[in-house]
Amino acid sequence: MDDYSRQATRLEAIGGSYDKWLLGAAVTLASIGIVMVASSSIALTQSPFYYLTRHLVFIGIGVILAMVTMRVELKEIEKYNQLLLLGCFALLIVVFIPGLGSSVNGARRWVNLGVSKFQTVEAVKVLYIVWLSSYLVRFRDEVNATWQAMLKPVGVVGLLVGLLLMQPDFGSSMLLLGITICMLVLGGAQITRIILPVLLLLPGLVLLVIFEPYRMRRVTSFMDPWQDQLGSGYQLSNALMAIGRGEWTGVGLGASIQKLNYLPESHTDFIFSVIAEELGFIGVCGIISLYVLLVGRAFWLGMRCIEMRRHFAGYIAFGIALWISLQTFVSIGVNLGILPTKGLTLPLISSGGSSVMMTCVAMGLLLRVSYEYNRAVRRQEVRDDIEPMVEDAELAPAAAPSASAVAAAMQNNATRGTSRMQQRVEPTFGRIA
Repeated sequence: MDDYSRQATRLEAIGGSYDKWLLGAAVTLASIGIVMVASSSIALTQSPFYYLTRHLVFIGIGVILAMVTMRVELKEIEKYNQLLLLGCFALLIVVFIPGLGSSVNGARRWVNLGVSKFQTVEAVKVLYIVWLSSYLVRFRDEVNATWQAMLKPVGVVGLLVGLLLMQPDFGSSMLLLGITICMLVLGGAQITRIILPVLLLLPGLVLLVIFEPYRMRRVTSFMDPWQDQLGSGYQLSNALMAIGRGEWTGVGLGASIQKLNYLPESHTDFIFSVIAEELGFIGVCGIISLYVLLVGRAFWLGMRCIEMRRHFAGYIAFGIALWISLQTFVSIGVNLGILPTKGLTLPLISSGGSSVMMTCVAMGLLLRVSYEYNRAVRRQEVRDDIEPMVEDAELAPAAAPSASAVAAAMQNNATRGTSRMQQRVEPTFGRIA
């Protein structure tokens, strides 16, 4: 093997590193979630640590799944994009199969696994983001130029939304629609073309709310929960009382009153209200700051990947960032009374097996994106240092760089931060015209 073959071998041996900011934000939020699940659920059952134990088990499974995801090359995942889309439809259909699907409070959203129930839409969120990322890579130019390429993802998400509304799950339907529209814009679709399908969908969504009594009650109750405080406004009025009691510094960890069987779903959908009551405004600001760090870092990572022409990785980062940000916004908005009640958990914090595990998988996928980006940057830096030596070798073969010189250049670059890359390409965003 000559020196140049050794150069290629050593270049391929260069690995990457996982983004410490992403990892730190995710671990901190998950740790806060463990504490708050323990606090908010302690009075819900005779066994004070029942929900905490379940939450820890699901966190453990989620961490294992995340570690597996972090070790899989994105190019290997991209190969199965069509199977992932089929998996989305299969998961949403299986809940209607007698013996497999399970109904809770009139909603048929779960699959009975014997030891536990799994809400299939949580897995669909991950699979759909990966498929849509792959689609935007394969049809990047067409999405911007033709109606057909842009409307295909809209048609796919329309079918998924139809299956979700049959369960029914209005909150997850709106979440998938929001992710699709935003990713199409980030993928290059013209905003003027996006507006038309959205305007056509709005009347249908309004009719879905008007002609479904329980959805209409949610809309009217969130506008004035005190009008029917013991009826349709019971949950929101108690959530607002919990938030109001927290004031600046909170009543203290574990000292919440509303969690004592006054606030329904205090450990899942309305855990933010318990956090506000116990940790106060300062604690709430700290948690929101962690979400801003997580989402902002994910968007930053997506931008850097697009600039390096790693579009699949970039779109995955965008999709996960949109998922976490939109779901967090809706969950907090519902607790604050600025949005109608929806059954969406607070990512990485709320109790809930399916949500916890699939959010961990999403974090593992995001960390894999950061690993491959860092690896690409490090390899590019080594190439930048090797290229001048190769040019000198072509002029003077006797002075060709030795394998030891190449290794030394690689070692020197391993100790440097991200300093320079080759010519970058501006990311593609939706244009006004």
